[in-house]
Amino acid sequence: MDHRLIFNYTTLGCKVNQYESEAIAKSLADAGWSAASGMENADLFMVNTCAVTQKASMQSRQAIRKAIRSNPNARIVVTGCYAQVEPDEIKKIKGVHYIIGNADKHRIPEIITGGKEKEYQGSEFYPLTIRHDINRKHEFQPMFVMGASSKRTRPLLKIQDGCDNFCAYCIVPYARGRSRSMDPEKVLDSIKLIKKSGHREVVLSGIALGRYGLDLVSPTTLSYLLKQINFSQPIDRVRLSSIEPEELSGDIIKTVADSGIFCNHFHIPLQSGDDLVLKKMHRPYSRSFFRDLVIKIHEMLPDAAIGVDVLIGFPGETNQAFENTYSLIEKLPVTYLHVFPFSGRKGTPANSYPDKVPAQVIKDRCLKMRELGNNKKTAFYKKLIGEKVEILTEGARSKSTGRLKGITSNYVPVFVNGKDDLKNCIVQARIDELCGSSAVGTIL
Repeated sequence: MDHRLIFNYTTLGCKVNQYESEAIAKSLADAGWSAASGMENADLFMVNTCAVTQKASMQSRQAIRKAIRSNPNARIVVTGCYAQVEPDEIKKIKGVHYIIGNADKHRIPEIITGGKEKEYQGSEFYPLTIRHDINRKHEFQPMFVMGASSKRTRPLLKIQDGCDNFCAYCIVPYARGRSRSMDPEKVLDSIKLIKKSGHREVVLSGIALGRYGLDLVSPTTLSYLLKQINFSQPIDRVRLSSIEPEELSGDIIKTVADSGIFCNHFHIPLQSGDDLVLKKMHRPYSRSFFRDLVIKIHEMLPDAAIGVDVLIGFPGETNQAFENTYSLIEKLPVTYLHVFPFSGRKGTPANSYPDKVPAQVIKDRCLKMRELGNNKKTAFYKKLIGEKVEILTEGARSKSTGRLKGITSNYVPVFVNGKDDLKNCIVQARIDELCGSSAVGTIL
């Protein structure tokens, strides 16, 4: 070839999608492609889509059209959850060359660079659609990132995919298939490679992380895996991504509490604090169960950050149901909130539920809940002023102040003055004051 072909990509949605985009980028780079820098046009542009809500689907379509406009000579590849569940909608967008579902996402570099296109070509006309039944996939598909993730101080490691829960509002099981897990030995080997590549922390990620290991030929659990990690100490810090309430066992909490390797940070989807709404959502726990879980975490790990997802405006959410959710969170030692407005999703039971909540009511409730979340976060940060903490510094400095940014075990961003040789290091610091949504500290 006369020059190295250039690729670029954009990613919507969850951490697992981010991980998979980085893995595909790594494979393309290994095959001789160059990652785009600046505003240069790409020869290949991948859009890794999300479909968790109707809004996410709309944003995916917008991202596809933007990629086509910005890269007029590029081959456009659309993959991810929206490509898996609604390929026919993507076909309506002129300029798309490939639509590749989640079942074949890992083969994108092979299809693009290895001449595999002919294997699937059913027509001479684009778009070429490669979309297999994701529910027929029963084995975890490893996608390794190490080199591509070097720009991340805290790289992700996907150890689980798929979901068996089928909540009434969620399209994810249809887009990702059933739960599938990476073999425990491969998890440990992957973490060791991440450490060897110069990283100090890894974030264990999955679509339903708490179901890790249950599908394996020799079934195991997330709790067992964490104990193995704790025993081998393959890296300095391990952070867990979101875990469902009923899957966050006391054994997991105790393992985190007793270990120096796991971050004091849990993220737990609540969605609603009203028992009737939870039942309609097909969520398998009650408000009292969630309350007891958060209190247990706080008792065992008083300094732990506890993040919570809340879904506002589910059909049938009355004023009282919303207040039940608000009051539950208000009284609990929750650190921060991720607040989502309900958006009906075609293909899910909740899309046809009656008693829709008016859009303005949803907007007002979201605003109130976000204010509560901000107040919770500020109160949590204030308690740390004057305290000695351990932070992992990142590679980039603040553009406005020139300070290094670090993150504590309990997920507090801290800015400190320091030389470049302190980048990507775990250092002791004292938190001096708050500045907006972050803290400012001094390295000790």
